[in-house]
Amino acid sequence: MAGRPAEVYRRFGEGDAAKASPLYARIAVAVSESDEALRAIEQAPARKRQPALILAALHDLALSGQSPALAAAYAAGGDDAVGVAVETLVRSADDVAGIAGRRVVRGNEGGRGAVLYPAVAQVADGRAVGLIDVGCSAGLNLTVDRVGIAYSNGQYLGDETSPVQLTCSVVGDRALPTRAMPEVVTRIGVDVDPVDVTDPEESRWLRACVPPDQPEKLARLEAELALATSAPPELVQGDVVEMLPEALSRVPKDALPVVTTTWALSRLSIEERLRFLHRLDEAATDRPVAWVSVEGVGVAPAVPTLGDRRASGHSIIGLAVFEASTLRTEAVGRCWSQGRLMAWLADS
Repeated sequence: MAGRPAEVYRRFGEGDAAKASPLYARIAVAVSESDEALRAIEQAPARKRQPALILAALHDLALSGQSPALAAAYAAGGDDAVGVAVETLVRSADDVAGIAGRRVVRGNEGGRGAVLYPAVAQVADGRAVGLIDVGCSAGLNLTVDRVGIAYSNGQYLGDETSPVQLTCSVVGDRALPTRAMPEVVTRIGVDVDPVDVTDPEESRWLRACVPPDQPEKLARLEAELALATSAPPELVQGDVVEMLPEALSRVPKDALPVVTTTWALSRLSIEERLRFLHRLDEAATDRPVAWVSVEGVGVAPAVPTLGDRRASGHSIIGLAVFEASTLRTEAVGRCWSQGRLMAWLADS
């Protein structure tokens, strides 16, 4: 954690958390002003002292029943929650450090279906598919065929009765493709450290990573977890490039394997990304293999960049089909804000 802890927590409170979670913003500033709280944070390993992780560990204590006072304060939502959070951190420093030491903050996967749905439907073109999400975390992307999505241009895709209803703003005047999502015959997640949504402790940690003053986000997560739990994916744990052939082999021969990556390849080196591409090519000797990528400009190898500059603040939605010795790639859109805003560019 770069900088002195007091400075880091104050910057977090006045910057990152200020808009996202007013409660966490106030707690972080209070921690920065408390010598006891700062000493408590030092119980955690040095690389595990960042505010988001420590605050999630505190939330986990509340959700697990280990800190009923904090749970009650969070539920009440008043100013007392700040003081109770700091007191709990000081009193339960070892517990907080233990949780932080074995966990990582899980980002919000939800909402990516708004971008993935039209892309997967487009590349599948009516064929039954086996979905493989690389860097799957909790596998919430693997329910893409079971959500409903309302777009700002008036289009609606997916299931109107689904408990998970997403919204997405559309830029430009090009309509999204109206192809229906094909049958998904298998769902496979590949990750170094995947989350088993059927494990109560694992799913509780996902909830703990949502600040308690964000009830709408928590409600959506609950709906997403319920949907994922009703048809849990197969999980393949390990290096995502090395384990990709194992995942592909689990897709029935009469289905089209569709690999999805959403901001997963940026965690890999250039050499690893090229090996990822090679793995897909190797798997396409006896049947086509499709890849839907949502990655920063220039991150996904072989996917056109539309002339956009790297680190331009948006991502490219790419489709690739590997078949025998050929590779067809297309950039079908751009998106911003983790899929909450998109522009479809391809012909529908």
